[in-house]
Amino acid sequence: QVQLVESGGGLVQPGGSLRLSCAASGRIFGIYAMGWYRQAPGKQRELVARITSGGSTNYVDYVKGRFTISRNNAKNTAYLQMNSLKPEDPAVYYCNLNGILMGDYWGQGTQVTVSS
Repeated sequence: QVQLVESGGGLVQPGGSLRLSCAASGRIFGIYAMGWYRQAPGKQRELVARITSGGSTNYVDYVKGRFTISRNNAKNTAYLQMNSLKPEDPAVYYCNLNGILMGDYWGQGTQVTVSS
């Protein structure tokens, strides 16, 4: 049993910044990756950024150079620093935890809105 709670979403103007946090709790152990996905209305949920247990990261092309994913294993928390937000970025952002032994878990999502 793993619980993920996201925070940090909200309304921001184009070019602004937000930092999303994902706090995990429960039975957390072993090797696991954490990531951020987003889902816009009428669209498929898609990967934004991912970080492995060893610290390797990957990003979709449209966020490279703007977003940074990180993790603090002592706090069981992942972060997504989002800079230079664009009108095409608004969506519900979901935290994901995937472990070899634990399986796959999702947070409830946090809304990010980019508007003037």
